[in-house]
Amino acid sequence: MGAFRIGIIGVGFISTYKHLPGLAGNPELAELVAICDLLPERAEAAKEKYAPSAYTTTDWHDLVNDPSIDVIYVCTWNVSHCEITCAALEAGKHVMCEKPMAISGEEARQMAETARRTGKTLTIGYQNRLRTDTQFLRGVVDAGELGDIYVAKAHAVRRRGVPTWGVFTDKEKQGGGPLIDIGTHALDLTLWYLGDYEVESVTGSVYSKLRDKPQGNPGGEWDPATFSVEDSAFGYVKLKNGATIFLEAAWALNVKDPREAAVTLIGTDGGAEIERSASGGYAVTLNKVLADRMITEAPDESAPDADDFTHLGTRETKQFLEAVRDGHDALVLPEQAAVVTEVLEAIYASAASGRTIQF
Repeated sequence: MGAFRIGIIGVGFISTYKHLPGLAGNPELAELVAICDLLPERAEAAKEKYAPSAYTTTDWHDLVNDPSIDVIYVCTWNVSHCEITCAALEAGKHVMCEKPMAISGEEARQMAETARRTGKTLTIGYQNRLRTDTQFLRGVVDAGELGDIYVAKAHAVRRRGVPTWGVFTDKEKQGGGPLIDIGTHALDLTLWYLGDYEVESVTGSVYSKLRDKPQGNPGGEWDPATFSVEDSAFGYVKLKNGATIFLEAAWALNVKDPREAAVTLIGTDGGAEIERSASGGYAVTLNKVLADRMITEAPDESAPDADDFTHLGTRETKQFLEAVRDGHDALVLPEQAAVVTEVLEAIYASAASGRTIQF
């Protein structure tokens, strides 16, 4: 079988730094033939750099209705993920949809059901599962080294890291702020390690305390007048098996040590933490008792390749398109991603109502 014919919808930040390089890094699997963006000049720039023979358009329907396209990448505003993904699946395309899966549990379930009904592969862009450190910790968990994991923490906190480009701070287009943007990665990792997606209840708190304090942001000051999302959010999630997850997500929080796309796992036989390493990447520490003494171990940080967006995008595209080619599940299942979206939605709902949301 030759390379899949790929169409990409939306060529903003995540496409530029992850998906386009990822497709280019897998020439035996992917041929980029169509590029769509609301800004024609942005689509043309992507074409010139990555696929001179591709066609460009501002209308995503052109790609969905193109019978020659096998796979579509959906990298648009969060609010449009469901509509475009479902239309592509119905048209017989396999779909890589960027995170978050959708802005509501209802939309996420609709996407998963459409994939099941059409028999097409749908996956979501949770590339952090493919990092060197997260894969190592996956092996530790699978080997039973931590025992029964009954408490976990999902970390997605920046001290000052509000994205001032695109539409990140526009609730109408994105559905939320740091919770739905970076909190989704930390929660996905945590549920993946626990291997249990049966949620019992969710309690949440959402804050907009620093909206009018744009000073000190490395990406430049944001406009408080257009900042319509939260700046931090926190969730307490109980699973039906009794396990507890604490989720923290913030673009701007006055803390000394920010942690993003990281987890803490606490089990009966040991614990594990993912933190930033001295080199700026990620490092895993294992905490346990050995010979009646408490010890903390850290594996060798050296890795065969980097964990930046380009490398992760290449790995993500490879595993997804190989799953399509070989007829097996992709690493990220739509049913898993739908639960992540349901929990995020419940945190917002709990914060708004002041009540615990029962599943």
